[in-house]
Amino acid sequence: MTWTRAFGKGSGWLLQKIVNGLALTRISPNALTFIGLIINIVAACFFGFARVSNANRMFLYAGLIIIGAGIFDMVDGRVARQTNQVSVFGAFFDSVMDRYSDVAIFFGLMIFYARGNRLFYVGLVAFVMTACVMVSYTRARAEALIGTCKVGFMERPERIVCVILGALCNRWGVMGPALWVLAVFSTLTVIHRIRYTYLETERRRLAELQQSSSVR
Repeated sequence: MTWTRAFGKGSGWLLQKIVNGLALTRISPNALTFIGLIINIVAACFFGFARVSNANRMFLYAGLIIIGAGIFDMVDGRVARQTNQVSVFGAFFDSVMDRYSDVAIFFGLMIFYARGNRLFYVGLVAFVMTACVMVSYTRARAEALIGTCKVGFMERPERIVCVILGALCNRWGVMGPALWVLAVFSTLTVIHRIRYTYLETERRRLAELQQSSSVR
C-alpha cells in the first residue's frame, strides 16, 4: 500500500467517525452547512483585518479556518445520507451557502488589498470572485437546459485548495499566483461550459429538425 493510499484510507476512516458522531446527535445537515458558512465568514474576517505587518500570520489562520470549514462541507451530505435526511432543498441550500462562502472569502481578500492601497489586486480579486460565481452559474443554468454540464476543471474544491495554498504559503508570495490561477482557469471553465452548452443545444435542435423531417 502506498503512503498516499494509506493517507486517503486513514482520512476516510476519520471522516466517517466524525459523520457517525454527528449522526448520533441527529443534527440537521442544513445546520452543518450553515455552520460551514459561519466559519468561512470568520476566515474572511481574518483576511479583511490583516495588515501588512501581520498578513502572513493572519493569512495562515484564515487558511486553517477554511480547512475547518471544509470539514463541514464534506460531512453535511454524508450525514444527510446516513440519517435519511436527504432532500432536494438540502442540495439547493448547500449550493447557495457555498456561493455565500466563496463571496465572503474573496470579499475579505478585497478588503485586505484595499486597505493596503493595492488597487490592482482589488480588481484581480473582484474578477476572480465574479469568475467563480459564473462557473457555478453557467453549470446551474446549463443543467436547467440540457440536464448535465460537469465539464471544466476549476470546480469549487479546486478553487478552495488554491485559496488555502495561497493563504498558508503567503509568506512566500503564493497568494498572488494563486489568484492568477483562479482567474485564468475559472474563466476557461466558464468558456468551456458555454461552448459545451452551445454544442449540446445545437445538437438537440438539429436532432429535432431531423426527427420532424422524417415524420413528414
